Amino acid sequence: MYKRVLLKLSGEALAGKEKNFDPVVLHSLAEEIKEASDLGIQIAIVVGGGNFIRGKTLADIGIDRVQGDYMGMLATIINACAIQSALEAVGVDTRVQTSIDMPKISEPFIQKRALRHLEKGRVLIFGGGTGSPYFTTDTTAALRASEIKADVILMAKNGVDGVYSADPKHDPNATKFEHLTYMDLLNKGLQVMDSTATSMCMDNNMELMIFNMNEKGNIVRAMKGEKIGTIINKEEK
Repeated sequence: MYKRVLLKLSGEALAGKEKNFDPVVLHSLAEEIKEASDLGIQIAIVVGGGNFIRGKTLADIGIDRVQGDYMGMLATIINACAIQSALEAVGVDTRVQTSIDMPKISEPFIQKRALRHLEKGRVLIFGGGTGSPYFTTDTTAALRASEIKADVILMAKNGVDGVYSADPKHDPNATKFEHLTYMDLLNKGLQVMDSTATSMCMDNNMELMIFNMNEKGNIVRAMKGEKIGTIINKEEK
């Protein structure tokens, strides 16, 4: 069982069949995180903002890249607040920390304070990305996981149970990888996370697990260290 994990969630995963938030998805997520937290696992979360804003869509309508990225950061903070509310509704003590100062909504990200929250058993939710444009929330996950000394990044995918050689929805011959190295991702051009995040994980010897969050119980199973999905490490297994 992992001692400290960083769970990476996409904004789209929170939407389910709804436009922005699916209350069933939020409640199910909160219940699974509570179960893992009750086992003594220290949990931090990084969430995306794609259920509200996607950078490519903004660029298509003429919004400047920098402004668009800041809008996306604000979307992740909205999602962080939604996850916090869902967790507190099931009795989980939480804190939201953001890279953009919003004192009435959240704490600023301070590494030592973040570590203290985790040690006290609070679930920590990071919003606002890295606080700088041109970086994705994948890079945020790699950065925050390194800063809090997480054992693993658990990348919860929406309906995808691991990394494949091709898109299994379109290629019946696609094969699933049980284990990969970060060099495999770069050399094979596998779109698991952006190259900046991949390089950061590799440099910090961070373990990564890609798994399907839509299967009930998978979040808890992943946090308990069960080898579901695809495991990615710096070195060959």
